[in-house]
Amino acid sequence: MRVTVCIGSSCHLKGSRQVVQRLQSLIAENKLQDKVELAGTFCMGNCQHGVNVNIDEKNYSVSPETVDQFFKDNILSAVK
Repeated sequence: MRVTVCIGSSCHLKGSRQVVQRLQSLIAENKLQDKVELAGTFCMGNCQHGVNVNIDEKNYSVSPETVDQFFKDNILSAVK
């Protein structure tokens, strides 16, 4: 699974760095390094809904406050 997080300026201001750091931690805690590839990209063209996260061509709006639930619902459930 490839998870791409927007790190463009708008998403950066909305907490993309914290989202990336938390996703890195959650992936490691759940020992999913071999199943989940975390990547960053610049503007995904959906700035009003940042932090933008893309999984397999589907876009999500994530914040530092919702990243744990996002991980549980969209990543952990898909790879376990």
